[in-house]
Amino acid sequence: MRKVFLLFCIICMLGLAGCQKEEAQVETTKVISQGSNTKEGWWLKRNKEHQQPEFSQNVDLSKYDAYSVDTKAKNKKVMYLTFDCGYENGFTPKILDVLKKEKVPAAFFVTKPFIRENPDLVKRMKKEGHVVGNHTVHHKSMPTVSDRDNKQELIDCAEYCKKATGYDMDMFMRPPMGEYSEHTLALTKKLGYKTVFWSMAYVDFNVNSQPGKDYVVRHFEENYHNGAIPLMHNVSQSNAEALETVIKNMRAKGFEFRSLKKLPDY
Repeated sequence: MRKVFLLFCIICMLGLAGCQKEEAQVETTKVISQGSNTKEGWWLKRNKEHQQPEFSQNVDLSKYDAYSVDTKAKNKKVMYLTFDCGYENGFTPKILDVLKKEKVPAAFFVTKPFIRENPDLVKRMKKEGHVVGNHTVHHKSMPTVSDRDNKQELIDCAEYCKKATGYDMDMFMRPPMGEYSEHTLALTKKLGYKTVFWSMAYVDFNVNSQPGKDYVVRHFEENYHNGAIPLMHNVSQSNAEALETVIKNMRAKGFEFRSLKKLPDY
């Protein structure tokens, strides 16, 4: 009887050891799947041949439903206009007027303060068929914030959008300042978001030092490419003044403006 009992104990110990090893492997896999939280800053390298730019390669965006360009449009003249909206500077209505006149869809990445101070503008964006994406509550660098706080930044912004406007926020997000990590990309994907970076940008956010209408028009002329996702800021007077010309010039080159909702999956 004693031998049977000892044999039973040995079997149980071996089984427990196997379970602990399996749990350790599962935990290790879980940590690896979450990815590194090393902070990355989005960057791109332009070219003069109107080809899609080179981008930061430290993280494979395709694993996390993250985009900087329409990768399937290397031979298609399509473009996705996007605007970041942290606050209002008086130019968003004009931007919306131009988009409506030219029948062009765009995406507006809004913060909670922008929604709180401009609910009617957000309602108009939705009514006129634009994407309203998440730009978080406080515009913090995501890799420097805890998982819990990052989730709340996105959830609170989306819930407030629904409360203040009656419209659901679209499931696209743009990391504040273009700062991200593999870990934060995994987190936003888990929450159901597609992360949207950009393939064209210029310094338009300094309201006290605007580049001017001609600069914006020229920037598009020199840097357009198939599948482009330009980043613009709604606070820019230069953007508001240049937008109609930009749209007409790009259309003259054969470009079609599309909503992010038509951005193809990888």
